[in-house]
Parts: sequence; structure tokens; C-alpha cells
Amino acid sequence: MHYTLRQLEVFLAVARSQNISRAAEALAMSQSAVSGSLSDFEDHFDIQLFDRIGKRIQLNELGRTLRPRAEALLEQAQDLESALKRHSEIGRLQIGATMTIGNYLAVELMARFMREQPGAYVTLEVANTAEIAQKVANFELDIALIEGELTHPELEITPWLEDELTVFAAPQHPLAKRQTLSDQDLLDATWILREPGSGTRQTFERAVHDLLSRLNIMLELQHTDAIMRAVEAGLGIGCVSRIALQDAFKRGSLVPLAVSQRDFRRHFYFVVHRHKYRSAGIQRWLALCRELTVS
Repeated sequence: MHYTLRQLEVFLAVARSQNISRAAEALAMSQSAVSGSLSDFEDHFDIQLFDRIGKRIQLNELGRTLRPRAEALLEQAQDLESALKRHSEIGRLQIGATMTIGNYLAVELMARFMREQPGAYVTLEVANTAEIAQKVANFELDIALIEGELTHPELEITPWLEDELTVFAAPQHPLAKRQTLSDQDLLDATWILREPGSGTRQTFERAVHDLLSRLNIMLELQHTDAIMRAVEAGLGIGCVSRIALQDAFKRGSLVPLAVSQRDFRRHFYFVVHRHKYRSAGIQRWLALCRELTVS
């Protein structure tokens, strides 16, 4: 074999960061050692994996083509090393989740996963759909659970759970006593919504697409809990996942509003890079997620 796993590590670290110094920091190497390893790798095969423009470095077409195969090969080697050392075969798992899933489902899943796999090390990153999908595409996350619809040529997107958004208000809100809201009620209301780029906002906009340009959107917030608190304070009405609202409805601090003429149904999805090596950890995480049911 005419290359080393360390050279693959260097190549992938530079590919992720697009920066020699950040790659060196991630690998605990000097910048000169990273540059030397990358140059030796390219020179040996008489190839160029990056375009270098002044101090900038950017993955070129050949580098983008080879990167998924290098990622898979290195992960298989790490999996083998873990097994040889008799550590847990699950090893390290980097999970991404969008806001609703991350705040209301993922923690329970992580707890179950780690009880079953005591040697596993699991991290969770929570952000909106666009951010999480980009990190999976960049191999920064092993797998993600998202609530927004998405198309991406490098990502495998699989339906997981059914969900539905619910329009809601504080009990004292003028619309709280209505049996059902008309389109005019929706136009007259003041709205507090998730930010653009989130899966929740995407579903909401699809459901009210013909009214969207005329809605009175007062606040756009990144966190579901912040929206719920603002609605409880009487600042307007909101629309988030029914999963997030269950406890508030039981307490009576918020009430659901019926909007029978609008379809707020959606799916949650698994997202994995098409060329990602399906380690034992990824396979067990997927199986555990599929066992989950949401009432």
C-alpha cells in the first residue's frame, strides 16, 4: 500500500476545514507537518486534491470525488481498531437533530442508546434543517434526524415518523374560544413563528402558501420554547409541532386552535451521507429510532 491512514486523516481534516492551520489544530499536528503530509500524498500519486489560491485552499473536483471513499475507508479502519482493542464496537457517534427532535425526542433516544451500549460515546448537535443537512454532507455528523423536507444529491433521506404542526394560543386570547379558525382569522392574527430555514417554518409556509404574503408575522424565533413563552404572554399565536405542546396543553397554559381547512402534517426523516460507512453504531441508532413511537 502506497499511502498511510495518517495521510488520509490529514487529507480529510483539510477537506473539512478548508484550512491548513485549523486542520493542524484538529489533528494536534504542526502546520508544517500537515502541509508536508498532504504534499507527500499528492506527489506520490502525481495528483492535486486542492486548488491553492494565495493562502486559501479549496477542495477541487478530484478531491471531492475521492473524499467519500476516503471517509468510508478511514471509518472502517477505526471500527476495526476499536474491535481489536476490545472496546465497544459502537465507539463514537456524532448525531445531528433539528430543534423539535433535538429538544423533545433525541435525548430520550440517546439515553436508551447509551444504556444499551455502555462503552459508546455519543454527541448531539441541534440546529435547523439547513445547518444540520450541510454538516452531514460535509461528514461532520454521522447521521441526522430532521423535520424539514430536503433534497440533496449527496444525502440519503428516509422517512421516519409522522408529525403534525398545531396552531395554538394562550387561553385568554380572543381566538381561543373559536371552534375553528377561518382564513380571515389567520390573516387578522399576530404570528410568532420559527425562523426561515427550519423544518417547522417550511411546513407552516406550505400549509398557508396562499396567505403567506399577507400574514402579520411579528416575531421569528429559533427556539420552540421561546415561541411558546411568547404566546403564553399573549403576544400572538404560534404554530409548532404537537410533540412540543403536549405538556402545555395538559397544564392549560396553552390551548390548540383548530384550522381544519389547512394541512399541517409532515414527516421526520433520517439523513445519512450516501457514501457514509454504516458502522455498528449507525446501524444500532437507526434500529433504535425505528422502535420509537410517538403518541
